Amino acid sequence: MSDEAKQGGEQSAQERLRERRSAVFRQDPRVLARGGFRTTIGERLARLQEAAPEVYDLDEWPDMYGDGVVAALEDRVAALLGTEAAAFFPTGTMAQQVALRCWAGRTGDRTVALHPLAHPEVHERNAFSDVSGLRTVRVTDEPRLPTAAEIRDFEEPFGALMLELPLRDAGFVLPTWEELTEVVAAARERDAVVHFDGARLWETTVRFGRPLDEIAGLADSVYVSFYKSLDGFGGAALAGPKTLVEEAKTWRHRYGGMVFEQFPTALAALVGLERELPRLPEYVRHARVVAAAMREGFAAAGVPWVRFQPEEPHTHQFQVLLPYEPEVLAEAAVRQAEETGTLLFVTSWMRGGPGLGFTEVTVGSEGLEWTAAEVKAAVADFVARLPEVR
Repeated sequence: MSDEAKQGGEQSAQERLRERRSAVFRQDPRVLARGGFRTTIGERLARLQEAAPEVYDLDEWPDMYGDGVVAALEDRVAALLGTEAAAFFPTGTMAQQVALRCWAGRTGDRTVALHPLAHPEVHERNAFSDVSGLRTVRVTDEPRLPTAAEIRDFEEPFGALMLELPLRDAGFVLPTWEELTEVVAAARERDAVVHFDGARLWETTVRFGRPLDEIAGLADSVYVSFYKSLDGFGGAALAGPKTLVEEAKTWRHRYGGMVFEQFPTALAALVGLERELPRLPEYVRHARVVAAAMREGFAAAGVPWVRFQPEEPHTHQFQVLLPYEPEVLAEAAVRQAEETGTLLFVTSWMRGGPGLGFTEVTVGSEGLEWTAAEVKAAVADFVARLPEVR
């Protein structure tokens, strides 16, 4: 068989698996978390219509270019994070480019120090350099946030330090509060500003043992997302000093972020802040129960090797790594859902190395209904669909 034919066969297999996964979701399987994007348009709109009156007066006029409900959302975010102001952005990619571009103009240094697994480095197609003229340097290759010593000893200057909290592609990992404060202090010693990529900052309060405003107060600016943890339709906010936010709004316009009407996204964000934000600590605590039960379940099922990253979840999300090819794991996950109505692993399986697959596990409101015994039973059932590791 030619390489082209093999590639076509693999693509067809992947397409068939996606179709089966889609069909499974329409059967409403039992899951640990179900993001709103895995429901129909009608279901999402119905939920918003039911919840929106709790958070905003629907007799008000829709927003136009960022006033009305969008401005109300900005005020709410600034209050939660304890900053002077906040600006709504259609995407986090745009928000962070604008933030760091503004800081570069103020510091006179376009170099941004970050982790090689940070979102802009992995998922944004070199946007920092190709669009915003920024230069990135990588302060550590370890699968964790940089240490204060690494910041102090880094061999070249930088104008801004960007910290992703939590660092998603390393397993949603966080430093301790003491480590974070030391890293920020080390950056300040170098006269660098500190920007938090806080797409998932909302769920860091359990690990840090501090309220949101105290966490955000360590940084000069913070970006937060409205859909990753709050189950909104999309959107993001940049929070910080009023002068920075006003400048950022100018660049938002230049980048094409001045959208005519954004009230559905803004309303969904306000609903998330009202309903999901207070529950995130509960999700984080139960994620530790789920991870421990999974570990016990894999051991009891005789799987010779399994890795959790981190060993105990820092947030309500974590990675699971198993010694199988990703397509084998994906097939087992879908087949379990088709045959039992339980989709233990919702997210796609990815390659972590030769013969190694990994996935991300999220514990949401649905996961709170799972006992440790039920998690272990589901793991045993999942493993039964895997080939024996030799």
